[in-house]
Amino acid sequence: MQRFILNFLILFSFTLSSFAQKQQPNVLVFYVDDLRAELGCYGSPTAITPNINKLASEGVQFNKAYTQQAICTPSRMSTLTGLRPETLGIYSIFTPLRKVHKDVVTMPQLFKENGYKTISLGKVYHHSFDDKESWTTQFEKDGNSYLKPENIALLEKLKKEGNKNLNGPAFEDADVEDEAYKDGRVANNAIETLHKVKDEKFLMFVGLSKPHLPFNAPKKYWDLYDKNKFAIPSREKPQDAYRLALTNWGELKGYYGIPQEGDLDDDLTRTLIHGYHASVSYIDAQVGKVMKTLEDLDLRKNTMIVFMSDHGYKIGEYGAWCKHSNVEIDVRVPLIISRETSHKGRKAGVTSDALVENVDIFSTLVEVCGLEGPASDGKSLVPVIDNPNMAWDAVATSVYPRGTNIMGCTATDGQWRYTEWRDAKTHEVLAAELYEHKNSLLSFENVSGNPEYKKEEGHLKKLLESQFPRNAKPFLQNDEPRKN
Repeated sequence: MQRFILNFLILFSFTLSSFAQKQQPNVLVFYVDDLRAELGCYGSPTAITPNINKLASEGVQFNKAYTQQAICTPSRMSTLTGLRPETLGIYSIFTPLRKVHKDVVTMPQLFKENGYKTISLGKVYHHSFDDKESWTTQFEKDGNSYLKPENIALLEKLKKEGNKNLNGPAFEDADVEDEAYKDGRVANNAIETLHKVKDEKFLMFVGLSKPHLPFNAPKKYWDLYDKNKFAIPSREKPQDAYRLALTNWGELKGYYGIPQEGDLDDDLTRTLIHGYHASVSYIDAQVGKVMKTLEDLDLRKNTMIVFMSDHGYKIGEYGAWCKHSNVEIDVRVPLIISRETSHKGRKAGVTSDALVENVDIFSTLVEVCGLEGPASDGKSLVPVIDNPNMAWDAVATSVYPRGTNIMGCTATDGQWRYTEWRDAKTHEVLAAELYEHKNSLLSFENVSGNPEYKKEEGHLKKLLESQFPRNAKPFLQNDEPRKN
């Protein structure tokens, strides 16, 4: 009898354990590069994004989500570790995570240790080889490709001429199928992998590279838009901005045919804006394909979806391009979180104005999946996902350095953005900026020091110092020097 009871208890315990494991959801993250918070679901009058719009109708759309630094490597490390760039001490694209931090527990590492299949497709970390052992399956990111004969010939010519540091054209519209360019292949690999892991727990990152330069996308996505209908953004610079607040957008100038001096003319500006939009619609189609596969395989009921970007982007605003700054349009990002359809109390088709950060994603997924995670600089968003209108954080912060001696620290309360440019060692304030962003991603007047806004500036200064105390130690610097 005792043996019977013992066997029963063992079987009951095993059944409970199996049941608990089945309750752990899958997680699929669409991690998009250089995608600004202007999509159809965010009210854009130009972006054609039906699949992302549909996803927003199935989850919570965050209107005030922020990245921790507007550049690829640090922002992605922050998401995948739950640690801010200033904690990691890595601010450039040149330093891999594991070069410096051997023992930091990453998201794929934690999930893999807890029985999840961890899958990386396309661009997830900036460095494909970073944290490689933490992925059960990894499809490394492809390089950029050009498919038009004239561009292939141009690249060969540049190579023969010894132009090692010059990229090809900044855009291309070859009349090809989706998989001819790399994001189409990422979607196909995701679909193939979903069929293989459909009966297992998985954490899957689908890293979509567009709309990162070059704006290479199949012609059918360019054909969705009329180039001549795109408005030219104001090239006006923010009045009294810090001299290093914006950059010379050298990333774009590294592409063939882009002038090295002065503003771009209207025709080239419209072409690039057209290419950016075509690239956004291209990745939107890839999102749709993967989501359809989840539905077809009956995986949606137990798969949580996160749609996010590593940082925002400028397409001519302020007469500037790319990211690499602390301005609102560079640090605000799209974020949509859709719980698995079987989740009780699941919210769908709602928006939230809560201040949230990409660094919060790690803790959020840890809680959703019932894991015990490492210490984090972020916090779980589960309460606000379940109750999108609840009061949440008072501030979201980001950083951007200018060299090794100056650190830009920035904070927003959702209406105002306050930035201090500090000596990276002493925290002496070299300059300050205060911009209102109540109704726009753009602001053209720095009102820091204006007595009319003394109350607002004082409030934002306190919020900034809650994250960046003036008496703090020098900013941690773990970056490798750039190798030319």
